[in-house]
Order: sequence, then C-alpha cells, then structure tokens
Amino acid sequence: MSSVFFSPRAYCKIILHAAKYPHCAINGLLLGKQKTKDGRADLYIEDAIPLFHVCLHVSPMAEIALTLVDQLAASKGLTLAGYYLANENINDLSTDRPAHRVADKIAENFNNALLVVVDNREVTLGMESSPLRISQSVDGKWKPKDAANIIYEGGIVHTDAMYALLKAEEYRDLVDFDNHLDNISLDWQNQKLNKIIDAAVESHK
Repeated sequence: MSSVFFSPRAYCKIILHAAKYPHCAINGLLLGKQKTKDGRADLYIEDAIPLFHVCLHVSPMAEIALTLVDQLAASKGLTLAGYYLANENINDLSTDRPAHRVADKIAENFNNALLVVVDNREVTLGMESSPLRISQSVDGKWKPKDAANIIYEGGIVHTDAMYALLKAEEYRDLVDFDNHLDNISLDWQNQKLNKIIDAAVESHK
C-alpha cells in the first residue's frame, strides 16, 4: 500500500488557515510529487496554498487561483496533488458538490490526488493527533486513506512546533487568495510565513 507524506510546512499551513478563520469555511490546494520505489508510488505533499474563506467557489476567482497555483507548482517541479477544506459548522466533515468538482478536476490530471477535510473540533492548542481526514482518489473514486499510511514528516504532529505557532497567533500572517484580492500587495505564496514555520519546526525538533 502506498503512503502519503505531509511536510511540516504543508501540515502547519492547513491548520493555520483553519485557525485564522474558525467560523468560516476555508479551502486550499496541495502541491506535491510522486516518488516510485520498489514498485510503490508514494505521494509527498510539500506545500499547501490557502485559497478562500469568503467566496469558496466563485468560478472566475477559483479559475484564476487554480491557474496561478498550477504555474507555481510547475516552477517548483511539483504538481497540483490535492484539495483541502474545513466547513463553517464545526461538526461538519462533509464535502459538498463544488468541493468535489474542484477535487475531481485535480484528480483528472493527477490520479492519486487527495481530498482533505479538517476536523475543526480537533484544532486546539493541545493537539496530540492530526485533525486531517484524508481521502485519496483510487480508480476515480474517493476512498478514506488508512491512517497507518499517512506520515507526517519530522513527527510534526507530536512536536511543540504547531503549539508554538498557534500560541504566537502566527496565523495572522497567513495570506489566502481572498486576502490577496482585497490587497494585491499581500503575498499569496506566503513566503514570510513559510520561513516562520520552518524556523518553528527547526527549533522544536
């Protein structure tokens, strides 16, 4: 069975996006690459790109965002490998039709794409397990990924890095496309936040 690896950066940005807008639905894209070894194709999620928290599925904006993120991925030797979301209702772990449309579109171009739902009930300062509920495209259908085959690199789920980032409210520095469209000087690639996350991970190894 193939495994899915999440980099600390990708994992932290998903959580920080959900933490910044706890009363909103949010969504974003996952960038990654597939590595084949011993006949097994493992998926490495290297980065997460926060999209929206206001108008999740306004087609023109979503199309622009998808195009820009696709170009960014290509420039980094990565591919659009998945879609993540958190729902407005804290108890809601469902995926609506528009979310499936985006995820299915990604899966058309990348067979092993992921569909990730954030369980907001578990996004807390004292998290001891991942709040991500992960499904993977298998033969054109979304199937839950066995937790045993999901690896969080650097043991990020079990270090104090995420705690430190949340406690310091670093999510205030997170920029999604809604923020960028309101003020185009804001960096949707989150290069500043990436450095903050990398430093937190390094100091809490």
